[in-house]
This record gives sequence, C-alpha cells and structure tokens, in this order.
Amino acid sequence: MQPRCVLVVGSGGREHALVLALSRDPAVAEVHAAPGNPGTALVATNHAVDIMDGAAVAALARELGADLVVVGPEAPLVAGVADAVRAAGTACFGPSAAAARLEGSKAFAKDVMAAAGVPTARAHVCATAEAAAAALDEFGPPYVVKDDGLAAGKGVVVTDDRTEALDHAAACGRVVVEEYLDGPEVSLFAVTDGSCVRALQPAQDFKRVGDGDAGPNTGGMGAYTPLPWAPPDLVAEVTATVLQPTVDELARRGTPFAGLLYAGLALTSRGVKVIEFNARFGDPETQPLLARLRTPLAPLLHAAATGTLAAHPELDWSPDAAVAVVLAAGGYPGPARTGGVIAGLDADAPDAYVVQAGTATDSEGRVVGSGGRVLAVVGTGADLSAARESAYARIAAVRLEGSFYRTDIAAAAATAERS
Repeated sequence: MQPRCVLVVGSGGREHALVLALSRDPAVAEVHAAPGNPGTALVATNHAVDIMDGAAVAALARELGADLVVVGPEAPLVAGVADAVRAAGTACFGPSAAAARLEGSKAFAKDVMAAAGVPTARAHVCATAEAAAAALDEFGPPYVVKDDGLAAGKGVVVTDDRTEALDHAAACGRVVVEEYLDGPEVSLFAVTDGSCVRALQPAQDFKRVGDGDAGPNTGGMGAYTPLPWAPPDLVAEVTATVLQPTVDELARRGTPFAGLLYAGLALTSRGVKVIEFNARFGDPETQPLLARLRTPLAPLLHAAATGTLAAHPELDWSPDAAVAVVLAAGGYPGPARTGGVIAGLDADAPDAYVVQAGTATDSEGRVVGSGGRVLAVVGTGADLSAARESAYARIAAVRLEGSFYRTDIAAAAATAERS
C-alpha cells in the first residue's frame, strides 16, 4: 500500500529527516509532524501534542486520517505509544513497549543477545558500587560503563580513569559494565516487520564532542555513508549473525520487533561484535542515509508496520556519498546556551541542506536554538570528499552565537577513498 497521509512523531533531527524524505514522495499527499520543529513546518503541518501520551497521539492520527504513524524518539516507544496507535487501528512504524526494551534496558539487550547467540562484549549487570568495582577490575581499562536505562545517547562512559568509571556507575544506579571492544565502530540499521529483515547501508557516526575524538560523548556530532573501508560482505554478515537472530529471538519470546532495529557495531580484531541496540532511527546517521535512499520511504515503512515487508522490493541506493555535520550550541554536551537567533538557514546550496533538531520559534517568528544539537547540514557528492566540501561550505553560512561543529567528519575516510 502507498500511504497518502503520514504522521511523524517527534521533533529532533531524525524526525525532520524523515519528514523531508516523506515529503519528496509524490504519492504522499500529506505529511504531519507532532510536535515537529520550525524545519518540519516548512514541508509538513505541525501539531502540538504530548508525544508521551499514546491516547493523544492515536487521537491525532484518527483526526488526520493518517494511513501511517512513524514514532521517532526512543522514550515514547519505550512508553508504549506505538502500542496505543496500533490498538486504535492505525498502522504504526515502531516497536511495541515490550520489544523496545531492547534499547530501554541494556541488561535486557544482553539477555536477548545471549539467547540468540549474537556476538557482543562480555558484561556484568551491576546494581551496587561493590559489584561495579569488581566488574571494572575483572575487565580492566579502558573501562566501559553503561546506564541500564535510556540516557539520550549520553549514558556511556569509556575511560581509563577508574574513579570516573565508578562515579558514573554511582550516578546511574543500575549499570552494565563490559569489556572494551577495539576496532572501528559502524552503525547498521534494519527495517523489519518482526520476521523479514531489510538492512540499510552502513554508516559511521562521531560521538565525541571534539575533533580527533576528543572530549566527552555526545548524542552524535556527525555521520557519513558509504564506508569505503568496510568489508564488502559486512551487511550480509551482520544480517545473518546479528539482525535476523535478534528479530527471531524476540518473536520466539512473543514480543516481535516491528520497526527500525539499529545495531551499533565494533569491527574488532576478533570479528564483528554488537556494542548496543537501539529501537529507532539513529541521529545523526539517519540524515545521510536518507539522503542516499532512492526507495520511497512511506511504502517501505508501511510494509514493516503491516507485516508485508517480504513482498516489498529490495532497497535502491544512490552511488553518491553523503556527510552530515552537526552544529551544536555553546556548552554542549553540558548545559547548552539556548535562545540565540539562527541566521543563514535559507542560503542556497544545491548539494547541501539543513536538518533542524534543537530549534524553536521566538515571539518575533525568528528561528532560535532550543537544545544542545541545534541542526545538521547534509552534503552530498560523487564521493566523500565532494560531500564533505558541500556540507562544510553550507554549514559555514549558518550563524549562531557560541555554536561550534567538528571539522573532521569523514575526513579520514575521504582521504583513504582518494588514496
């Protein structure tokens, strides 16, 4: 089925990217966003709604006559908003609350991986300071400590400082302490209806706040795709050893996962291993991935939401490259400066565009910063060097007092691609 009216739930960069992709589909007549942001308002209709209120989201979908609801953020998925929408009779792309525990609890994810035989780091679930200390000593540095629950992409500490690791464990309460995984990290998304799995292209994001991977972890400072250095059989291998077994295990437990399954991977010296699972499109990897996806998005997501993915055609990708660079507010990833007016959003750039995330409109109708990661610029080109050039030329035209961005997104990969 080709959905004609689609409602996207959320207000971040991934949701703006989804709205943009859906608006480009000529068969989609209406795109709505709840609550959306000033960027989504340019191509969709925004609606004020509490995205944690499943009944309110379901009622809005019925009022709009939506053929499909796409729940973007992890918090409403874990809270069961997708369940409420489906119970009201509207097709919904997003896992149930039971299946979304794959992201909502690191301990649950480890249990699923163990049962499914999915390769991952050795780990201990720790609820006391003594248990955390013992686990740290068992695995040794670098220490990896993960908040068991949702933490908006910032619940992980990787450090050589044992005191810092213990402090993070104490601040979180229940944590997963695991062995450090060496090797480059890769993100691989898959659309699934709970049985069939269709993997997207691999991407790589940059989690540290500063150039050269300096500073603390963030929600992501940029991303790129494709990965010219990745093994050619990576997608097939991960589908067979990670994605499909995980989907099958959740189905076996009676909690099928229908939605977007995100696997964060480490290509270690001992093979591919899972760092974490997410239950939704990742930010900022979604932005460059959707820039390259030629397959219309609405029928793909509808097929996953309605159990008909096996009948959907294989995904079609542009051979071009795409690079996303995040503009962050001053102070991020700590308390961010908000309220500053953003200029340069309308600059003309045929090979680059802006995806808004932490933005709002002030009393004078001006777009202002409202969060830590304010926006991303997506550049495209024949190769990574060209895509980087497009992205950085466009982001240089955006002005927000105190803001900053990394200058090395995809730089090493672009150099390797040309060598």
